[in-house]
Amino acid sequence: NYLLGVGRADCTGPVAEIPLMGYANMDQVGGGLLTRLYSRAFIVADLEDSRRVVFVSADIGMVSQRLRLEVLKKLKSKYGDLYRQDNVILSGTHTHSGPGGYFQYTLFWITSKGLIRPSLNAIVNGIVKSIDIAHQNMKKGKLFINRGIVENSQINRSPFSYLENPASERSRYSSNTDKEMVMLKMVGEDGQELGFISWFAVHPVSMNNTNHLVNSDNVGYASYLFEREKNKGMLPGEGSFVAAFASSNLGDVSPNTKGPFCINTGDSCNNPQSTCPVGGARMCIAMGPGNDMFDSTRIIGQNIYLKARELYEKASQVVTGPLSSAHQWVNMSDVLVELNATHTVKTCKPALGHSFAAGTIDGAGAFNFTQGSVEEDPFWDEIRDQLLGKPSNETKACHKPKPILFSTGEMTRPHPWHPDIVDVQIAAIGSLAIVAVPGEFTTMSGRRLREAVKREFDSHGTPGMDVVIAGLCNVYTHYITTYEEYQAQRYEAASTIYGPHTLSAYIQLYRGLARAIAKNTVQDLPRGPEPPVFNIGNTTLLPPLTADRAPVNKTFGDVLQGVRQQYRVSEVAEVTFVGANPRTSAENATEHNFLTVERYTSASDSWHVVQNDASWDTRFYWTKGLFGRSNVTVEWHIPRGTEPGTYRIRYFGHYKKRVSLSRTVSVPFEGTSSAFEVTAL
Repeated sequence: NYLLGVGRADCTGPVAEIPLMGYANMDQVGGGLLTRLYSRAFIVADLEDSRRVVFVSADIGMVSQRLRLEVLKKLKSKYGDLYRQDNVILSGTHTHSGPGGYFQYTLFWITSKGLIRPSLNAIVNGIVKSIDIAHQNMKKGKLFINRGIVENSQINRSPFSYLENPASERSRYSSNTDKEMVMLKMVGEDGQELGFISWFAVHPVSMNNTNHLVNSDNVGYASYLFEREKNKGMLPGEGSFVAAFASSNLGDVSPNTKGPFCINTGDSCNNPQSTCPVGGARMCIAMGPGNDMFDSTRIIGQNIYLKARELYEKASQVVTGPLSSAHQWVNMSDVLVELNATHTVKTCKPALGHSFAAGTIDGAGAFNFTQGSVEEDPFWDEIRDQLLGKPSNETKACHKPKPILFSTGEMTRPHPWHPDIVDVQIAAIGSLAIVAVPGEFTTMSGRRLREAVKREFDSHGTPGMDVVIAGLCNVYTHYITTYEEYQAQRYEAASTIYGPHTLSAYIQLYRGLARAIAKNTVQDLPRGPEPPVFNIGNTTLLPPLTADRAPVNKTFGDVLQGVRQQYRVSEVAEVTFVGANPRTSAENATEHNFLTVERYTSASDSWHVVQNDASWDTRFYWTKGLFGRSNVTVEWHIPRGTEPGTYRIRYFGHYKKRVSLSRTVSVPFEGTSSAFEVTAL
């Protein structure tokens, strides 16, 4: 038995004008909301309450170093030494449709248009609040573990790189992706179902880089379905049951199961360069199983949910044993790796290769870059040398065969472009070891790491550990491929920033943590060099928040285009209002809902909320006009099973009003559609 606590809190942040984090596409900025983003926290303590482990899975692209440091600082001021660097794991689901702007290293600072305080604060506060809720609701309970295979939900997006791994190694596995889902189920001793964490390796990129609505993608949809089922009668985001679908070694794993095709000709482009005869790499895109990205998100999310439900219901293996955790900071640009008794190699200063700019079949890059390039390109190298400076010969040699595009480890203006100091961390909950990794391990990299950690536990008197990889934790360092995959220099390899021996270095480090946990010598581990905190000003490339304006003879919340009088189930009810910039709402209201769908009850002559902006059936679009004007369109995709009756759609916003030359205030307002009937099919 343990003490268990679960919590969920909103961490959505501003849904407009902020670049979305994931595809590094400057045109992909927020323009509304499909679903809210949540932080889901789980606390396990032993009954003496001498030791605790916290695992957080947040619906964000990845955890950044700045984010982690700020969360831990807040936890320290609230709880003293209860929640620390070693026993708090922060993991991102890796949705590519969440707001960016929460990074301090220059490379991400550029793609996010700066360090955006409202975005960072929303995530920090959401994570801390979810931990607070879990902390306040600790109760005695049991943990169960289960595992099973998820079918039809992933493909390897760099299969030619995977084939570079030794045949003897590949022959031990039936697939070029890890199909296993691992689940940790939590039940109170009074029988109350608390929730679960599941880990499964898939990129949440069912929503592609043309999307502008903030959402939690396929794994978020799985959470939504499970929580909706368990928190009956509650609106999305409400209720005590918490279902986390956390990331794992998803580096080369795509949910776009139809595979890569040339969007201009329809031919397959499943080749080592992922390129098309006409239009090159930019035309080679993988599609999901659905008719469009919304449909694909739904199908993949539902697959994952259905397997989780089966594993949840059948989970019977009880987790018992002590809790422990180990954490170190490491300078990853300078790790000496002992490959064997005679052979020592080194990691490198961070650098990105040419194929980084090519992107992937889930989201192509710019210009004429292709994956798998091991040659330098004089044209781009000359531009880089002029703008950013030449990579040193030392870095070039260290990263071979990677042709360096950005030598980020040697770029320090205005601040370093990439981290040197990286977190490595393992938390053990009885027989379950959670290996928290700072990036995206490929399928085979993850297998090697899990195996090495398991062996280490085995050989130091802790046999039979279940080892699971939690991805995108603590600080973002891009990808980690195997040494063999690195030679092919596709996107994942070009983004393995500490060079060809990155994986070997991590395996050595995580083995050290596992050994310390197994031998109970964690207190002797050196803490390592503390990461820097850069003093980044509030300079961003975001458009300034100016006063909102309504059209002549109209006011905020007025209906510009109304609903029809009647809809059938599975049609789309749509209304457009005079709107205001949603960023104003994000800065003024916590837990703000932009919309509700309400049903009329004649018995009580009142309206009841049946959907909110966290629902996957509602879409909130914001369109910016000229001179401070904007429109908001709300869509309700009326789901099957909707009770026939009278409905209306409401919109809630804040507009910025200038009261003097130097001062603006924000004023709340609302708008309501006329009533409409929903009839059965």
